Amino acid sequence: MVMKLLKSAEIIVKKSRFISYYYEIDDFDEIKEILSDLKREHKKAKHIVYAYKFENTAGKSDDKEPKGTAGLPLYNLLDAKNLNNRLIVVVRYFGGTLLGAGLLQRTYRASALEAIKND
Repeated sequence: MVMKLLKSAEIIVKKSRFISYYYEIDDFDEIKEILSDLKREHKKAKHIVYAYKFENTAGKSDDKEPKGTAGLPLYNLLDAKNLNNRLIVVVRYFGGTLLGAGLLQRTYRASALEAIKND
């Protein structure tokens, strides 16, 4: 399978690194494969959150972040911009400072926005 990484971006907030990846998806199985590859590549990451819209299905994961602070902002971006057959993944390396729910939500959204810019 050929993974179509459209763009990636990185932002740092209070020493936490947020690395976002934006993919075009042609097959539902690609989602699992991409997530598996990223988990292997980023073994020391604290969280790997994602959201996708593929044909008539959608999904998201907060990956142990507080409920609604990670996957939901990513999904809302895909939905608001009407982006279909897309996957956004944000990898977080914890920097030692808790960000709080509001800042966490804004940071995941900002990270994803960087990756989907111009689409």
